[in-house]
Amino acid sequence: MKRMSVRMLVEAGVMIALAQVLSYVVIYQMPQGGSVTAGSMVPIMVFAIRWGTGHGILAGAVYGILQFVLGPKWSYHIISILFDYVIAFACLGLAGLFRRRGIIGAMSGTFVGVLGRFICHVISGAVVFASYAPEGQNPWVYSMVYNGSFLLPELIMSMIIVGIIYKANIPNIANPTPGE
Repeated sequence: MKRMSVRMLVEAGVMIALAQVLSYVVIYQMPQGGSVTAGSMVPIMVFAIRWGTGHGILAGAVYGILQFVLGPKWSYHIISILFDYVIAFACLGLAGLFRRRGIIGAMSGTFVGVLGRFICHVISGAVVFASYAPEGQNPWVYSMVYNGSFLLPELIMSMIIVGIIYKANIPNIANPTPGE
């Protein structure tokens, strides 16, 4: 991980705050947690695309902690705290994996970041929320369907927004600072 610059730290703070604010614009709320929002994952993924995977994972983890502290609590189980918040949102930093590969890399990274979050939520759902599965249904299948029902729309919305931002080069997404 490169040395952290003041500019990078400020951008991280702004993107984390923007993600938090966007998370309050809820389009649809699921009954046991999870929601479709106004693109709340995008600021973290844009940060990761700009500054790299390591910094993106750190920003995502901080955002996940904020989501737990400031948002509604669905469970205090350690698996839920880690896999529904800290690790799940840290996975959004994986959007920076293919950042040097143009818009295809940005789209691929966005997909991988949301996929990582989905996997984390599925683990938590199958372990912590298995009792919510209908009788006779495998908790893993239930968790995949439940979490996919809100993360698929979030993924589609995020990919559209990241694509628009990338194409418009707002604000020079692929190259945060010339010469760095």
